[in-house]
Amino acid sequence: MDTLWTFVVERRHQLVVDSYLHVSAVVQSLLIATVVAVLIGVLVYRSPIGSAVATAAAGTILTVPSFALLGLLIPIFGLGVVPTVTALVLYALLPILRNTLVGLSAVDSAVVDAARGVGMNRLRVLTAVELPLAWPAILTGMRVSTQLIMGILALAAYAKGPGLGNLIFSGLARLGSPNAVPQALTGTVLIVVLALLLDGFFLLVGRFTIPRGIRD
Repeated sequence: MDTLWTFVVERRHQLVVDSYLHVSAVVQSLLIATVVAVLIGVLVYRSPIGSAVATAAAGTILTVPSFALLGLLIPIFGLGVVPTVTALVLYALLPILRNTLVGLSAVDSAVVDAARGVGMNRLRVLTAVELPLAWPAILTGMRVSTQLIMGILALAAYAKGPGLGNLIFSGLARLGSPNAVPQALTGTVLIVVLALLLDGFFLLVGRFTIPRGIRD
């Protein structure tokens, strides 16, 4: 434990930078994935076939091992941030897309008819009624995707991606040296802590953005 604490104290500035880069990459990838997944969900949720095809396509991506996907992206995008973010976006799609479809499909048709009855057009009904009612489900999908890609990002060190994965890989590569285990352990623990903090943040977002009537 003394060795671990000494490592953390000596590398605290670099740990802060790596933690920031890790969270930043996750949040940026999540926002892109959310926009893409919600748009796809809006386009296909009224079509059972379209919903099934979109969900199957997003699900297929999750069956591809992260190392393999990164290996396929590196020849196209090179090393660094671009293949990392691309991989994270692809992996984050399924939970958000699936929950978007569930949330939109669960909107009571009577509520939609009432909105149309007061003169709302299709776009207005979608943005003012359906999407707000589906928001709790979408937010849940975002939480699931966040936890998923927090861990996957650690493997992106293979593609010279940002974040704490480089710390873990470096430690594992130097097993046998005095700081190897503290280095790998610190990176792992920080990823877990950051994942919990982000999940707590999304809980707060839900508390402030989901109306009490829907939340209860």
